[in-house]
Amino acid sequence: ALDSLFRKKAKNQGFNGAVLIAQKGVILYQNVFGYADFGKKDSLCLNSAFQLASISKTFTGTAVLLLAQDKKLKLTDSIQKFIPSFPYHGITIENLLSHRSGLPNYLYCFEDKRRLNGPAPTNDSVLKWFSEANPLPAAYNKPGNSFSYNNSNFIVLASIIEKVSEMSYVQFMKTRIFDPLGMEHTFIDTIAPDSLLRYRTTGHQGNRKREREFFDGVYGDKGIFSTAADMQRWYFALHSGCLLNKHWLNEAFTPRSFEHKSRHNYGLGFRLMTDPQNMKKVHYVYHGGWWAGFSTMLWMDMDADIAIIVLGNRKSSTVYDIKSVLSILEGNKDSELESISDGGD
Repeated sequence: ALDSLFRKKAKNQGFNGAVLIAQKGVILYQNVFGYADFGKKDSLCLNSAFQLASISKTFTGTAVLLLAQDKKLKLTDSIQKFIPSFPYHGITIENLLSHRSGLPNYLYCFEDKRRLNGPAPTNDSVLKWFSEANPLPAAYNKPGNSFSYNNSNFIVLASIIEKVSEMSYVQFMKTRIFDPLGMEHTFIDTIAPDSLLRYRTTGHQGNRKREREFFDGVYGDKGIFSTAADMQRWYFALHSGCLLNKHWLNEAFTPRSFEHKSRHNYGLGFRLMTDPQNMKKVHYVYHGGWWAGFSTMLWMDMDADIAIIVLGNRKSSTVYDIKSVLSILEGNKDSELESISDGGD
């Protein structure tokens, strides 16, 4: 049934990518469909690596919580404790992790600088833009006032990781997460070796190749490439508690936003699907993403120990259709499941 579903997605709904579905450590289904690069007609393989887009936020969020677990920082710490020149005040690390900072989104508030700036931006240059901006882009809201999904939160967190750990973001991810978990095909393409880059897929809009984006060199909110098999390792690490202990996993998966009634919520780096009648009761943990022709979804049922991993290198909304997969896995048990958004930039 799963094979039939994904073949229909590939044939009729534009899906091009990799899928892996596992329960209790057993792979129920995995397959790849289509090309790594439509121009070259090179078929995808199980080692093909996809830009995770906003699923990268789950890694950045976990990295911050690892530092909290190590007692290197606190969720109540302000941004200025680590980046004194940052011009927006009253924002805590918890506000950043839960998208409740009220910050303006860097992707949309520097249009003039985007056109006039010579080299492509980095995390450091974006933070410099904020610190030197005159006039300063207006905050979207007061810190802690409401949920507003925002990529700025996670590039600031990436910089805080670097300040606290005294390692680059790339080094921290490799040393504390990728290598210990055996995620051998996961990388950030800024300094990845050729041996990994040869498995990197290209993003597509339809059959048109998407060239490198202006903000591709900014990371924390996106920027991690991985394979379906490595993402199963990531799920196992989260489910088993071999990275974060029970306390910090609970913090990560606890809803933080209640100002609007909705099944959709956010913890600390993770999206959450809650009970329709109880916004504090979590049914599923997930994150999606899209960026530069990539569409991705990581869906986790922690109680049933199910991981659904769908990585696409052609923009397609069918990647986010988890309801049809759950209908097969759960026998329509959760037929009231709402549609899932792409998870942002």
